[in-house]
Amino acid sequence: MATRTTNGRGRRYDSIVDTVGDTPAIRINRIAPPHVTAYVKFEAANPAGSVKDRLALGIIEAAERDGRLKPGDTVVEATSGNTGIGLAMVCAAKGYPLVVTMAESFSVERRRLMRFLGAKVVLTPRAEKGYGMYVKAKELAEANGWFLASQFESPANADIHEATTGREVLADFDGERLDYFITGYGTGGTVTGVGRALRRERPDTRIILAEPANAALVSSGYVNTRNEAHQATESHPSFQPHPIQGWTPDFIPYVLQEAMDRKLYDDLVTVPGPEGIAWTKRLAAEEGIFCGISSGATFAAAMKVAEAAPEGSVLLVMLPDTGERYLSTPLFEGIGEDMTEEELAISRSTPSGQMG
Repeated sequence: MATRTTNGRGRRYDSIVDTVGDTPAIRINRIAPPHVTAYVKFEAANPAGSVKDRLALGIIEAAERDGRLKPGDTVVEATSGNTGIGLAMVCAAKGYPLVVTMAESFSVERRRLMRFLGAKVVLTPRAEKGYGMYVKAKELAEANGWFLASQFESPANADIHEATTGREVLADFDGERLDYFITGYGTGGTVTGVGRALRRERPDTRIILAEPANAALVSSGYVNTRNEAHQATESHPSFQPHPIQGWTPDFIPYVLQEAMDRKLYDDLVTVPGPEGIAWTKRLAAEEGIFCGISSGATFAAAMKVAEAAPEGSVLLVMLPDTGERYLSTPLFEGIGEDMTEEELAISRSTPSGQMG
């Protein structure tokens, strides 16, 4: 095997925000069924570690262009973590103060990362679920005149995915087979934006949407009420707490509604939380791909699709984020700090390990 070399990207960047996007599509070599070829779109390669860097940048720059966001303005948003981390990165680079509201049920790592990037994090009660943090962000925006990022309603969310994620998928598979595109939804921006691009340029590609088995909001057929600003006005009755952080708030976002209304996906797959965790661990241990629970859950949905897929099918699976922001979640249960018996045995197998 030849020694690997690199040549650089052939350019220098004026800001960290200029490095958002152009994430790699990586082949799965060991854990996909042999009759299909599976690739993953590795969004952890974004500068703040998740797909939400895209919508954070898209929303902020759209607001700058139309004058809704001016120098010195404070940005506020409700988030389960990844959008907040992306916004904290963008706001730090551009000089905007940021306040994030987040339910206390989400991982501690996320709030610490946002604070490290300069944001203020306001926690809302666990019992109020995602809707509670959503209400708090709206209250703070109205009370203080702050700019509400509105990731769940903003057209800039799906637009940035159409202009970046969708274009990248088309370019990476230009002239090549692509039978299935599989994604979960949080805000709905990915499926709506990429769905637009694929329906226009690759209409034969089947788009598969995945959601938690015990919080199957789209599958329920019920759409929560919204006000004139398209903001949800209730918690969805089909929502139950689940471990797939970032996959579905407890309401159907307006951004996702476009994908539902325009039929920008072909099939809907539900995934139990434990299956998502199991596939996340397999991606790490057997492919070396370190990602979060929502990534494993999306991959679990893809493996269900693969079971019935025709011979030679090619799948692309969205992996939204890195695994580092899940250290305090069930994903890392059983991963200890001290040596296991097997590790102790390895240590004791040579003379230095037998001392003391």
